[in-house]
Amino acid sequence: MTTDASLSPANLLARLRETSPLVQCITNYVAMNFAANTLLAAGASPAMVHAPEESGEFAALAGALTVNIGTLSSEWVDGMKAAAQSANQAQKPWVLDPVAHFATAFRRDTTADLLKLRPTIIRGNASEIIALAGGQSAGQGVDSGDPVELAEDAACSLAQTQNAVVAVTGAVDFVTDGTRSVRIAGGSPLMPKITAMGCSLTALVGAFVAIAPDAPFEATIAALASFAAAGSHAAPNANGPGTFMMHFIDALYALSPETLNTNARIEILS
Repeated sequence: MTTDASLSPANLLARLRETSPLVQCITNYVAMNFAANTLLAAGASPAMVHAPEESGEFAALAGALTVNIGTLSSEWVDGMKAAAQSANQAQKPWVLDPVAHFATAFRRDTTADLLKLRPTIIRGNASEIIALAGGQSAGQGVDSGDPVELAEDAACSLAQTQNAVVAVTGAVDFVTDGTRSVRIAGGSPLMPKITAMGCSLTALVGAFVAIAPDAPFEATIAALASFAAAGSHAAPNANGPGTFMMHFIDALYALSPETLNTNARIEILS
């Protein structure tokens, strides 16, 4: 991590709350509501704009773009590509979430096209990142069949190949830019029991990189640390996945920079 204190997770959370960045989220039908509420709770402003007729124009206005391929259609793919191209032209950061990209030819082709547009950050589960780096994963559909630690080398390789920050999320998250790497602990075992948690985390990464576009590695760490801290705080009050969702949004909303600074569990590897 950088020695610049202004880029600490706590300071980036404070900056996010002060500026309320506009984040364009092209995400899946399942995740839209929860992802939008996650951004609102964190202090950002979500915009779920995906139509190709406007997605490119909007991406130039937003602070950052996030692209999630969870529920694909040809029209949505056109919107994703238009937005990513526009974000690049406007020098805005964008985040790719390659959900189950290995499952079908349509997903593989779409992901290959999006990778050519050079995302700033790639966030996925271990199976998605292993497969994206050219390895053999045990993933089935949207669920990871591999532990995060098994994907760490693949993430470093992918980060170097794509010149991007890569985040592998799971029980203990791993973030790398190909040179620097960290692990982030926290969260709750209830989180994998709720759909759209990972998709919402991708949206939150977009919010943090919107306010730190020149520091995507630090922005990604801050997003994952905030998400994990909110999960840890929500878990004791939850009776199961349903109530956890409610308490998670409340915990993220209540998360202060001071609390994040105290509770972030970040292990610097290199």
